[in-house]
Amino acid sequence: MTIAVAFAVIAAFFNAVNIMAQHAASLGAQDRHTGWRIATYLARDPLWLIGLVAAAVGFLFYAIALHYGPLSVVQPLLVTELVSALILRKLWIRQQVPPLAWGAAVAVSIALTVFLVAADPHGGAATATARQWILVVGACAAAVVGLIALARGGSPTRKAAVLSVASAVTWALTAVFVKVTTDAFASFGVVGMMLHWQVYALIVCGAGGVVLQQSALHVGPLSVSQPLVVVVDPIVSVVLSVWLFNERLTGNPAQLAVAIAAFAVVSAGVVVLSVTTPVHLEGARPVRL
Repeated sequence: MTIAVAFAVIAAFFNAVNIMAQHAASLGAQDRHTGWRIATYLARDPLWLIGLVAAAVGFLFYAIALHYGPLSVVQPLLVTELVSALILRKLWIRQQVPPLAWGAAVAVSIALTVFLVAADPHGGAATATARQWILVVGACAAAVVGLIALARGGSPTRKAAVLSVASAVTWALTAVFVKVTTDAFASFGVVGMMLHWQVYALIVCGAGGVVLQQSALHVGPLSVSQPLVVVVDPIVSVVLSVWLFNERLTGNPAQLAVAIAAFAVVSAGVVVLSVTTPVHLEGARPVRL
């Protein structure tokens, strides 16, 4: 569990690097290219490539965390991505961060710790039936398709919000496939892993998550898309972990009440972070490592 917690936090940090670098690259592309030309421009942008490397490193740590820990522990810890992003804004982007945002970051960190201790996620085994898999994949696919349809109209902020929720659902399902795939790799090796259908579902679902996330980053501000992803993702993930893997939270009503209250504080802290953090990455193009 210690390995899972540590690696999940490190993965969240690299996710923050990825999101901020690729968002900054996308901002640079908006005024120069449209349509498919954006993709070719970004593929040659060093800043976007930095984000791609960070995403790969983050995924490695993330996969290890999911192998050693329950989905209901690892996914909530990804909320620390917002705290990492705030630190990066100060030290990497060199933006001025309001004191209220720092206070919200501290509150999120403390409340998240209280949530995990009080909720006491435990148990779980990869024993899902074919019927459960069909229901889970079908429900997530229907939700994502519906959200994409809702994103066809409205303001850029609304589009970014809806696409971010769709991305969060996709990433939660991707986490399920990552966990099953890493377990298969540990038990059967590369060849045996390739005989499981989940590894191919992981590729498809992961690609869909990247497209949805990039679309959300392109149409609206980071302060809208990032908080929604890191809050909705763990909520959906906990539901899926109970549904598929029989993971459980505490059965103590008092502890459960504390856990719910703590997660409410986490959500409130995320909202405060989203409204107090600068909307755009001013000065992002001069970023230097």
